[in-house]
Amino acid sequence: MSDGSAIEWTDATWNPVRGCTKISPGCKHCYAQTFSERWRGTPGHPYEQGFDLRLVPEKLTDPLRWSRSRTIFVNSMSDLFHKGVPDTYVGAVFDTMVLANWHIYQVLTKRARRLRDYTRREHPALADHKHIWLGVSVEDRRWGLPRIDELRETTAGVKFLSVEPLLEDLGQVDLTGIDWVIVGGESGLGARPMKPEWALSIRDQCQDAGVPFFFKQWGGIRKKVAGRELEGRTYDELPELQRAPLPARAERHRRVGLVEQQLAAVL
Repeated sequence: MSDGSAIEWTDATWNPVRGCTKISPGCKHCYAQTFSERWRGTPGHPYEQGFDLRLVPEKLTDPLRWSRSRTIFVNSMSDLFHKGVPDTYVGAVFDTMVLANWHIYQVLTKRARRLRDYTRREHPALADHKHIWLGVSVEDRRWGLPRIDELRETTAGVKFLSVEPLLEDLGQVDLTGIDWVIVGGESGLGARPMKPEWALSIRDQCQDAGVPFFFKQWGGIRKKVAGRELEGRTYDELPELQRAPLPARAERHRRVGLVEQQLAAVL
């Protein structure tokens, strides 16, 4: 877990899974892969195995040990719904999120069909846990837009879209049932440009639909220079934050034990 994040829309990251594989055009210049492969073969480094998919069970209870509430991006360096992550382990991650309910969790995936099927089968009452936000990446029409329909069919109480990298004009987007939209251009070496009219179209649609809109960045090789203003202002809108009060230390310790018991049954 990393307390503090350079990602503009979150406070911290939590990676009980590391590594992934590419499945769509949005993955072409994956920042997580670039970072991970830099450390491949470095003994003792968390990414000694590069971007190979692996479970990290020792990180599973981290949120229960944090006493200050945070907004947490889950698996910033992976995808919880990758086919290589067993359902039982996904369940252990969800158990931690349910038990450590004084945080907000942002779970983002490109594997929307598995997200939909898993939540409907295993968490039909997930909407009762408003501190768990589920989102999908939407980079283009062909791959991204169908994920929105699958997200709508999940049982999440808060649903969001990460429209990053935005690779083309998405046209009219159905925002029914969507609680938050993030838009951003691609950054880093080889970044594909985002046209202003693409981002403005989504902003206007969010405003018309009453959906909070967050403009993350223009991107590019020098993303800090390009900044994150859209027509002269920043957009930092968020859904309502709903989290539980912090339990006493003894209760938090008890909940750690519950997750460890679950983990022992999984591994």
